Amino acid sequence: MTTGTSHAHGPRMQFAKAAPEVYKAMVTLDAAARKGVDPTLAELVKVRASQLNHCAFCIDMHTKDARAAGESEARLYLLNAWEEGGDLYTEKEQAALALTEAVTVLTDGFVPDEVYERAAKHFEERELAQLIALIFTINAWNRIGVTTRMAPGAYKP
Repeated sequence: MTTGTSHAHGPRMQFAKAAPEVYKAMVTLDAAARKGVDPTLAELVKVRASQLNHCAFCIDMHTKDARAAGESEARLYLLNAWEEGGDLYTEKEQAALALTEAVTVLTDGFVPDEVYERAAKHFEERELAQLIALIFTINAWNRIGVTTRMAPGAYKP
């Protein structure tokens, strides 16, 4: 990955118009993945995955959604360093964020057992399955946003 590269040019395409059936399927998948996941936790997961994937559009959208849902500025500002945040995030949230990072990055080609087991301690199986779905769905949205260079800033919750 190249760092320091500027993307001063505009979006490449309007994905929803270019692939409307895929877009509609993604919206449906997103709604299904959110079911049963605490809305505050869902936004933290979406912001963290989007940070890792450098998706400015999704970071903008989900930080705004998190704020509108009552999330604190401190927790959003420190999300990039959540492991150093002490008691700012609950153990359950920390487990979800660790799983988010492992599923998003997949640097070793797998999600480590200790990360999965940590999450499994805090989430019932159905809830954990929903969390995993939420993570892979935001990763798909991030890939759409980054590839098509969706511009941040205009989204309003």
